[in-house]
Amino acid sequence: MIEERAVILSLERETNDIASNDSTAILEIERKSACGLCGQTRGCGNSIWGKLFAHQSTAFKAQNRINAKVGDSVIVGINEKALLKSALLLYILPLVTMLIGAILASQIHDTNGSAMIGAAAGLVLGLLWVKGHTQSSSYFRLQQPIILRLAFQDTVVKFC
Repeated sequence: MIEERAVILSLERETNDIASNDSTAILEIERKSACGLCGQTRGCGNSIWGKLFAHQSTAFKAQNRINAKVGDSVIVGINEKALLKSALLLYILPLVTMLIGAILASQIHDTNGSAMIGAAAGLVLGLLWVKGHTQSSSYFRLQQPIILRLAFQDTVVKFC
């Protein structure tokens, strides 16, 4: 399980599932900075990227099985196999269909232009297949992040 610390921004509860304790939480990853100079004029090269993209955080949804509250710092996890499967599906499959399209088109017409058109067609078909496959609800249910525990449970208290 790949884990990351996040903060709960808000909670959503399904209207038809009032009896259940499960809810969906809107989360934001807690940003970590190595030197504290991100976004300033001096420091490493990351400050340039910080100015260009403004280090915007994106909110995401996760299943809240531990009944955490708004403002809680939690540990969110996603299955490694789900992440690997998604990466393979989103990157490898379109490249393979592009390669197959280029080979088939070059076998039909022995020109570079037909191979390029076949590659483009294969890429588009692969991307359309990925889009259709990922729109199924079962795919996203398996890929959803889950709130595993409250973050203060991870801290180790040392007494001198």
